[in-house]
Parts: sequence; structure tokens; C-alpha cells
Amino acid sequence: MSDDQAPTRFDTLLGQMTETDGRYHVTAGPDWMQGRTLYGGISAALCLRAVRMAYPDLPALRSALIAFAGPSAGDVSIRPNMLRQGKSAAFVTADLTSEAGFGVHATFCFGANRVSAKRQVLLDMPTLPTPAEVFRPFSKDRPRPLFTDHFDMRLAKGALPVSGATDADIYWWLKALDSHEDFAEATLLALADAPPPAALSLFDSFTPLSTMTWMVDFLTDAPSSADGWYAAHLKSEAIGDGYSAQNSYLWASDGKPLLACRQTIALFG
Repeated sequence: MSDDQAPTRFDTLLGQMTETDGRYHVTAGPDWMQGRTLYGGISAALCLRAVRMAYPDLPALRSALIAFAGPSAGDVSIRPNMLRQGKSAAFVTADLTSEAGFGVHATFCFGANRVSAKRQVLLDMPTLPTPAEVFRPFSKDRPRPLFTDHFDMRLAKGALPVSGATDADIYWWLKALDSHEDFAEATLLALADAPPPAALSLFDSFTPLSTMTWMVDFLTDAPSSADGWYAAHLKSEAIGDGYSAQNSYLWASDGKPLLACRQTIALFG
């Protein structure tokens, strides 16, 4: 990588975003690429960053609905648009275009805390070995997507990607290497899309794939983990006709549930 393509930290990248005439601009370097496109997590995080800059008084993020319509790369431009803002909730969209054309349409739902008569969470974190006890499959001496250098991802349970497994049910320990507490929501959004789709473990050779749609529910208004480690469970529930339907969940390392996600993935092989 040349000097003008030096890696850009996650917090630096988000901090470099600027605004001109209602559009928010930033340049994402090749270190954030997955093949010919920015990986989905960073595209979603950039959309969220633009929305937060455009409307700084929004309450906590509760849900995100993201459509990856095309590849994104290089100079990125994002236009946020407030659909509706009420007393406690707001819906905001963000459209991302880049040198590659139209890339992403995101809808974010924000909501202030309200008193709840009932409280129930049925997402207990499974018992897993600690991050220090498990394998880190992505290293600089093995082929890997470039963006993975920004994360520490360790396989906690299940099969490796491209291992010819019979079960697409994977657990990971995840950590962002260059995040900042000012971007906690965006960090978690980026982190949730960092591990490879569970369906990839079924293949015995690499197959191209691409996320088409992604739904993310934030289960707390404090989306962080004290030691920076997050446990993730990815399970492909249906694979066929060139697509995979995947559920995933993220917990803080102390077991607090943070995200529940649903993803549609196109498989080209």
C-alpha cells in the first residue's frame, strides 16, 4: 500500500466527515474494502455518522434497516433526510453514493427511553471460551479481506469459513481495534458486520457473496462492552437458490444483549 493509501483508523475516518450543502463527504481508503466494495459495516456506520452530524439532538438508535443496492468505494457522499420526528421517536434516511454509483439506502429509527411496565430479555449469552483461549483465523500471512485488519476476530465455536462444514452455526469474539467511545453506536454497527456470513463455512472453496439487506435492532441505549470484547452468534437458517437468510446476535462480554440482526445474503456459487 502506497503512502497516500495508508490505513485510516475507524475513529479517524468518521471524524474526517465534512458537510457541504446538506451532503456529508468522506474518503474511505482501500483498507476498508471487501473485494470491489466497502464492506457493509463501514458503509452503514458512515450513514449513521452523517445522520448524527445532520441531526445531533436525536435520541438513542433503536433500529436500522439497510439496503446494499450496489458497491461503494473511494469518495463517499451521504444525504440524510428526516422523514418524521415526534416527541420521543424519529425516522431518518441516508442515501450513500460514491465513485461506484449509488450504493446504500439506510433507514434509522431513534427513540428516547420511556418507562416500561414490563421488562424481559430472552437472549442469554452462551457459555464460550474466553478470547485468549480461542483461535484467530485472520492473520497477515493468510488471504483475507483488507478491512479485517481493523478488527480482532476470534472463532469461539463452530466451523471456519470455507471449511466444508455441515453446520452454519458460528460463534465469534469480536473487538474493534481503533474505535472511540464517541462513536459507540457506529462502532457496534460496523462490528456486527465484520465476521464472514455463517453460510461461508459450508463451502470448501471461496465463493463470492454480498449482503443485500440488513435489519439491526439495538437492545440498549448503552451499546458498549467494558473490555472492548463482544460475543457474536451467527446462524444461517436457510440456504438455497443463491441466497442465505441469517440471524445474528451480539452481547457485551459480561453477557448483556446488545443487538439482534437479520440479514439476506446473495451467494454466487
